[in-house]
Amino acid sequence: MGSLILCHKKRAKQPYVISRVHMKIYTIEELCYYICNNLYLIDYTIINYQLCDWIGRELEMEELSEHLKAELRKNCSMEQFILTILRESTIYAQSDINRIQNILERLQNQKDVERAKHKADSLMQSREYESAVLVYQAIVGGERDDSVDKKFYGKVYASLGAAYGRLFLYEEASKMYEAAYEICEEPEMLKAYLYCCRRAMPEEKYVKMLSGNPAFLSMDPQIKESIREVRREIDPDLPEKKLEQWKKEYRRIDKNTGIC
Repeated sequence: MGSLILCHKKRAKQPYVISRVHMKIYTIEELCYYICNNLYLIDYTIINYQLCDWIGRELEMEELSEHLKAELRKNCSMEQFILTILRESTIYAQSDINRIQNILERLQNQKDVERAKHKADSLMQSREYESAVLVYQAIVGGERDDSVDKKFYGKVYASLGAAYGRLFLYEEASKMYEAAYEICEEPEMLKAYLYCCRRAMPEEKYVKMLSGNPAFLSMDPQIKESIREVRREIDPDLPEKKLEQWKKEYRRIDKNTGIC
């Protein structure tokens, strides 16, 4: 017979809003679920006095609220704050909490750039592509950590290229994949680079780029087949003129905010 989890009845009238992912939380169960499924995204949007006040006021869990405030006053770690919520919610079994604690400990042992990449990867999985772009850019634009694997930054460039690609910004994506391939020299990165170039460039310019480069020429048939597969699978609802207008607006905001 499986274990029974007793859920709390209280539902907030005013939700707690996690601004980074535009999510509204109404119950302690929803808060715990978000935490457990987004450990790489946990930051000041969760670990703050506002959340403590919301737990006490909206969920009427005054004891947990005061406990969390006391921990913040002691400059507690992220791990301590999160585990207090999970334990006092009485939703999870001790084995589940131990598993989450192990993950949090591994996070603490990771380098700052590794944690940042995991955060951006989580944002990508949540389809928060613009937020992921900002985190990836902060990594490649910040001070380099020579202690990580030499291909680490190549993979970050590739991930940034993928994020741009999801935003239909193929010109920007091609530059990132080019940088990724220069570091890692992986065929899939070259393929992604050429795919983005083909989507971003006029046909004449793309053909000229291919000429005289045997590696590009041998890869091109695969690019054409990939494009045919994509066209068979999807039927974009966004008109071409509207897409181009959106790209220009995005790049204008990009430039004004100082984003690379």
